Amino acid sequence: MTKITFIGAGSLGFTRGLVRDILTFPLLTDATLCLMDIDPERLDFAYRAVSRIVEMGHYPAKVVATLDRAEALTGADVVLVTILAGGVDVWRHDIEIPKKYGVDINIGDTRGPSGIFRAMRTIPVMLGIAHDMEKYCPDAVMLNYTNPMVMLCRAMQRETNIQLTGLCHSVQGTAEMLAKWIGAPMSEITYTCAGINHMSWYLKYEWKGKDAYPLIRTAMTENPAIYNEEQVRNEMFLNLDYYVTESSGHNSEYNAWFRKRPDLLEKYCTHGTGWNPGEYAYIVKEYVKRIDNWRDDAKQWFAKETPISLERGHEYAAYIINALQGGEPFTFNGNVANTGLIPNLPQNACVEIPVWVSKKGFEAAYVGALPSQCAALTSISSQIEEMAVEATITGNPRLIFQAVAYDPLTSAMLSLAEIKQMVNEMLAKNQDYLPTFKHFTV
Repeated sequence: MTKITFIGAGSLGFTRGLVRDILTFPLLTDATLCLMDIDPERLDFAYRAVSRIVEMGHYPAKVVATLDRAEALTGADVVLVTILAGGVDVWRHDIEIPKKYGVDINIGDTRGPSGIFRAMRTIPVMLGIAHDMEKYCPDAVMLNYTNPMVMLCRAMQRETNIQLTGLCHSVQGTAEMLAKWIGAPMSEITYTCAGINHMSWYLKYEWKGKDAYPLIRTAMTENPAIYNEEQVRNEMFLNLDYYVTESSGHNSEYNAWFRKRPDLLEKYCTHGTGWNPGEYAYIVKEYVKRIDNWRDDAKQWFAKETPISLERGHEYAAYIINALQGGEPFTFNGNVANTGLIPNLPQNACVEIPVWVSKKGFEAAYVGALPSQCAALTSISSQIEEMAVEATITGNPRLIFQAVAYDPLTSAMLSLAEIKQMVNEMLAKNQDYLPTFKHFTV
């Protein structure tokens, strides 16, 4: 019987979808699903929701819930992590303070000043979980869904011995979007995608073995509806020649081209028709709505006769767990250490590349160098993330300032003196959440 532990099980909606997917695999129908959260009310909701899914599917799975992390981890085979360190209020400050200085942030959970400060709060918590895994379930595998993906995985890969990878749905989600644009069934699409999380590039995207990029270029230049769906990413593709993962809103934060003037924000980040064109503080606003309404949403969920479809979704986690337990091997894009796999990104940095998983564990694929026009942007982000991880682990506020200073959007907007002032203000606001730091000024 496989024990699968969920740390942060109270995450809205996420645990339910993962459990639904896991239980569709015959090898996993009798799993012990151990739910852990620090919020008793949310944990109770998660327990009742997962139990409902088990009942709907008539699965022999066992569901347990606990507030004790050691209990949750003891004997686990797989640990899934979906946490938010510090809560939404402090995340909101990470976006509001830069905005006061002229740095307009869409989401701020991955990189840039907000992403770096989110990493500073979250790395100590994630290292605590990983060290507990070393103690209570040393042979278990961690599957991390928490952002900022790169910096968290890099810190754990550097400081612990656990086997882990980070998972994000943006690779398969973008691949499906591109297939839809050219009218291709996903079963006929193959691709190679590599880079860093939220900035991975489709180095190859083929339909029936032939390069599909000319079809994609034609679709977005001749069909305004397709161009408008992802204005930022489509502009990047038309000029850089490779398509990048994650939404336009996310990508508008990661470079200096789209958010540095009001007219550019209006042109590229306001009128897109995709799920996230680039509105200021978009996800934080959504989280605030969910915080206010989650209990009502939970009641409505339980009131439905069939609150969730039992059909398998496309998140990687369930396929990976099945493969690890001896089921069909699976290929996915995961976040792993760069042991020369992408030579023109920093050695040992966390990269997102094709990974083969089986009962033997993870085997990452050699990708080779990224095209120089992709590597230039990706490498500076990776170098910044390396600085931020080092700074957080050693408690070095000056290195945090230097990491933020190189952020493309921040550096396009502010002088070094202004960046230093902004970082000092963010340090002061976050000091209660930064246990590795003794000083909170640059």
